[in-house]
Amino acid sequence: MISLPPAAIEALLDLACEIQQISSPTFAEASRAEFTRRRMESMGLFDVQADLAGNVLGRLPGKTSARMLVISAHMDTVFPAEFPLTLDRQPDRISGPGIGDNALGLAGLLSLAPLLRENGVTLPGDLWLAATVCEEGLGNLRGIGAVAERFGPRPLAYISLEGMGLGNILHRGLGVERFRVCVHTSGGHSWVDFGSPSAVHELAGLATKLAALRLPRRPRTTLNIGLISGGTSINTIASSAMLELDLRSESKKSLAELAEKVHLAVEQARKPGVEVLIERVGWRPAGEIAPNHPLVALLVKVLCGVGLQPHLDIGSTEANLPLSLGYPSVTIGLTTGDRAHSAQEFIHTAPLEKGLQQTIQLLQQVWDALS
Repeated sequence: MISLPPAAIEALLDLACEIQQISSPTFAEASRAEFTRRRMESMGLFDVQADLAGNVLGRLPGKTSARMLVISAHMDTVFPAEFPLTLDRQPDRISGPGIGDNALGLAGLLSLAPLLRENGVTLPGDLWLAATVCEEGLGNLRGIGAVAERFGPRPLAYISLEGMGLGNILHRGLGVERFRVCVHTSGGHSWVDFGSPSAVHELAGLATKLAALRLPRRPRTTLNIGLISGGTSINTIASSAMLELDLRSESKKSLAELAEKVHLAVEQARKPGVEVLIERVGWRPAGEIAPNHPLVALLVKVLCGVGLQPHLDIGSTEANLPLSLGYPSVTIGLTTGDRAHSAQEFIHTAPLEKGLQQTIQLLQQVWDALS
């Protein structure tokens, strides 16, 4: 087990806090990407570059280039550019929007090469570090998709780092389908044209039907209307309204069946004077590796070795993309925390040492486990 002095942990947390203060909404990660590029260059990584998708990559040479490993962390957050990036740092806990998802994950990625070098560790093969874009929201995993397209099946595995979720081994990718539904009518005056169809009323009726759809509990399947808007003023019959819908399921079949029900409900909502359109705006492909896959088995062993109880689980993360292509992939966390995607997001600092030991031991042993 390599040495992780308190100063190294503090330096990593300093870096996470610095990253958290750089606004990085999905589709607008350029400032954080430039910070990451400069950091990779200062670390002495080889082949540091930004690709056409906006990802930043660097290579830590190993003993051979014959078999490589890709480890990634996404740079984007769910928070818009103008969102206040408050930060409250206490000895045992750090709070702030995006600190765990994924400022800490990115800081961990950027700390791996220095930690390995300081401990005299040379990995058996090349390690490619990828700081990726478009993991959140409607980014549709564009960043990791470009990485997977570049490297294909050549890496031993694709490992994704998240700031939170320590102890979880996400070896299954949760399928996601996202739709935007728009309703259009002629609209009019709330008094003079009363009786004319309102886009808001029609959309509200459709939303009620969608929310009432029966969903299977096993396999777990969910439906969420996350955004709804429309209308012009309180005394105007709305001529347009829109909602955005998120569907998820552990089962490809159940997800497809739910999407079919949504399309049927949209079709039934159409009538003279009421135009209803549906557009697929987002998706995350499903995929998995078996619980007894050597990569999963290695992570179970490593987590037990650092005194943690492993939990095999499913999630919607960067790992979805390589998993859907049949490539070995998992997502792991560096520490514990809660309230992700909220202004109250926080991480615990004490478990970070075990999270780093987990990650470094995985890197040291994965070549033997998967070769």
